[in-house]
Amino acid sequence: MNVAIIPARGGSKRIPRKNIKNFHGKPLISYSIQAAIDSRIFEKIIVSTDDEEIANVAMQFGAEVPFLRPENISDDNTGIHPVMSHALEILSNQNFNCDYACCIYATAPMIEAKDIIKGFDLIQHEDCKSVLAAAEYNYPVERSFFINNTG
Repeated sequence: MNVAIIPARGGSKRIPRKNIKNFHGKPLISYSIQAAIDSRIFEKIIVSTDDEEIANVAMQFGAEVPFLRPENISDDNTGIHPVMSHALEILSNQNFNCDYACCIYATAPMIEAKDIIKGFDLIQHEDCKSVLAAAEYNYPVERSFFINNTG
């Protein structure tokens, strides 16, 4: 079975309430949820959040929120690995045996089902343990990485 996990913390400092801010007529998080639904890959699409309002919006757009994320992994300094591990551990405790887990950011309104499907196809048929979407851009360099001579 496959799960999409959409992390959506409530405490954004730069853009307050960004995960549920209106973007072209819908909450920002709704685009990620819809792309996951449209991909038809996942038995579960869950939102990992510490915020009741985000949870309610996520459920309105078709995601599940089977838990609220604890405070100790909901701060500015927590990376994505503890958030994903926490969600997968809870799902495992609920007897959901996960074959593939996909992290889809709540702030990715341009993501499309075809992109998720392409990544899923790669991880199933290539010799890799993970797939990461990337694109070329000129700015800001602080959010970038590069491909070195070993790939």
